[in-house]
Amino acid sequence: MLRLEQLRLPVGHTDEDLRRAVGTALGINPTDLLSHRIHRQGVDARHSRQIYLVYSLDVEVAEEGGVLAQKRSHVTSVVDAPYSFSRSSFRFPQRPVIVGTGPAGMFAGLLLARAGARPLFLERGQPLEVRVQDVEGFLFGGHLKTESNIQFGEGGAGTFSDGKLNTSISDPRCRWVLEQWVATGAPPDILYKAKPHVGTDRIRETVKRMRRDIQDLGGEFRFATQVTELLIKEGRVAGLEVNGGEVIECDTVVLAIGNAARDTFEMLHRSGIFLEAKAFSIGARIEHPRTWVDRGLYGGFAGHPQLGAADYKMAYHGANGYSAYTFCMCPGGVVVPGASELGGVVTNGMSEYARCEPNSNSALMVGVSPKDFGSDHPLAGVTFQREWERKAFAVGGGGFKAPVQRVEDFMARRPSTRLGAVSPSYLPGVTPANLWECLPEFVCHGIKAALKDFSQRMKDFAHPDALLTGVETRSSSPVRIRRDNSFQTNIRGLYPAGEGAGYAGGIMSSAVDGLRVGETLLRMAGVSTAEKVLFSPKKPG
Repeated sequence: MLRLEQLRLPVGHTDEDLRRAVGTALGINPTDLLSHRIHRQGVDARHSRQIYLVYSLDVEVAEEGGVLAQKRSHVTSVVDAPYSFSRSSFRFPQRPVIVGTGPAGMFAGLLLARAGARPLFLERGQPLEVRVQDVEGFLFGGHLKTESNIQFGEGGAGTFSDGKLNTSISDPRCRWVLEQWVATGAPPDILYKAKPHVGTDRIRETVKRMRRDIQDLGGEFRFATQVTELLIKEGRVAGLEVNGGEVIECDTVVLAIGNAARDTFEMLHRSGIFLEAKAFSIGARIEHPRTWVDRGLYGGFAGHPQLGAADYKMAYHGANGYSAYTFCMCPGGVVVPGASELGGVVTNGMSEYARCEPNSNSALMVGVSPKDFGSDHPLAGVTFQREWERKAFAVGGGGFKAPVQRVEDFMARRPSTRLGAVSPSYLPGVTPANLWECLPEFVCHGIKAALKDFSQRMKDFAHPDALLTGVETRSSSPVRIRRDNSFQTNIRGLYPAGEGAGYAGGIMSSAVDGLRVGETLLRMAGVSTAEKVLFSPKKPG
């Protein structure tokens, strides 16, 4: 099997066009091409007059040696290195406990369950069947359940986003993660799309199927179960107190909490776990009609079925040392409330697999670091987040309504008194306001500079009626739970993992970090991780 990189074909090409292009690139007759499959597919939209699909392909040819002998720079031999573990009948002295059912916890648990460890999951929120109803009650009724919302519950915060699986990390585990998603019902195209996404509607189903798979292997899930204290004996975890009273004895805990678990951070600090404040980003959601974004990036190719809804990713590096960038872009999506506490407004983005909503939105963020928090306390970033969320709640007029501002008004630093061509998608509702009142001054200046810069790259990005919705503060964890090379904290037996612990940023990197922690537990329990024995994932349906 050979891998052919950087094969570019214009949008609108046929399968036969692709086959002929492969033959030309390899210098072979197309009849000698025995098979091909897409390894990666991306879009080159740098020039809207002609847009290309860019492929990386795994191909099988009649004379592989002859092709390799030509020493073409874009052709390599595929090395199949599956990420897998041998099955085992071992048992931990006490079953491992996993706190949190986001991607870090679920993938650590999936690995442990397949090795026979029968993990116990503790999730403070509700299972998805209940959680979806609770979120809808918040969206359409404004009633926030602080333990069951877009932040807390089965699947983690990523379950109510775009289901994005793209990542900047390069790790062989990534492919295995994608395969598990497909095996539980995710669309197969995530295996090769350069920017794979499952969509919030479909990722909910994959999470439920993964839960059932883990249960079939002996795993157990307890919902509405919050860890309220660590029980420590002689420098090791001895158990967990849950819901303020019940004690669960255990000596191995994977701490896969989300970045909104502020009360858990406080409990860990109180228990003597080493924490440190870390950098993150805050800003607002910028929203445009989807047709503006499609046209701005794809020109006359907007709407082509091979392209779908357009997405973008841009960054601006300011002279003052603060950088602004777009983040978590949701083509054909909506702006949603990410609040998990009373009295604070938080925004996020969400889109379904079809990405067919009228608007597209993205976070427009500015990086902040511990020097901006006004304190050297490990939880100073949490305090910083909470301050601006509460100001946004007040500026929005209460009831979790979000403050919104037209870009033209934001640039002039005046409150918006009306909305223009962009209809806001945020529920429970919006209030025209001035975002300069609920974001730090330097963040507003960073957003303003970025808007000027980005408007040179994408038509209508800074359109006067483009809409900013505030505030977005939960880009990543404001805290890092310190761990050593064995993935443990200063209290042995406690293994922080994922985004909330400060070691990931997004679904994919969180899942990979969970796997790394799971691997460590298996090695410590004497399970070999070197054997190439593939698990056979269940097929969808």
